[in-house]
Amino acid sequence: MVVGFTGPRHRPHHLALVVGDEDSQVRLSARLEPVLAAHIGTAALSGAEVMGERRTEHETYTRIQTDLTVEILEGSGRHGTLTVMRMR
Repeated sequence: MVVGFTGPRHRPHHLALVVGDEDSQVRLSARLEPVLAAHIGTAALSGAEVMGERRTEHETYTRIQTDLTVEILEGSGRHGTLTVMRMR
């Protein structure tokens, strides 16, 4: 579930995600591909209500109220990078 983004709303750099249940820690995705970022920005983030700024993983992100869900690929290893594959 998407709870925020970094960068400009119309072309976000990363998405702030909650993976699992709603009480899970917020994690940032890997940098979004340009075409996917533009699609998410115009189709999903443009109408989302901004809830302020929050901080996670040593980076500030814009918190939003939305029902956007994305499909991710979670990498293995120590950091478990979250790569956004597409919007649902």
